[in-house]
Amino acid sequence: MAKTTNLSIRIDRDLKEEADMVFNALGMNLTTAITVFVRQAVRQKKIPFEITLNVAGSERRTTTTEAMVAPEYAWQASAQNETDKKTASD
Repeated sequence: MAKTTNLSIRIDRDLKEEADMVFNALGMNLTTAITVFVRQAVRQKKIPFEITLNVAGSERRTTTTEAMVAPEYAWQASAQNETDKKTASD
């Protein structure tokens, strides 16, 4: 049998209660769910699901990579618009 260790984390009380309900409905407890997550992360060598940002008021989901590069695109577009304005008014 594998040796075990304790893991102590802090989590929002309401979030824990909601998670307990979901995992209980799936036939497992929170410890088992966390163990499943960690096993999959180790097996896949990555977070075993896509991490996204929800944009308020939009159905579109933005991936983490898109969110990181979005400010650069916005800056480039802004700079291009300023160039266009100067060219158009000159």
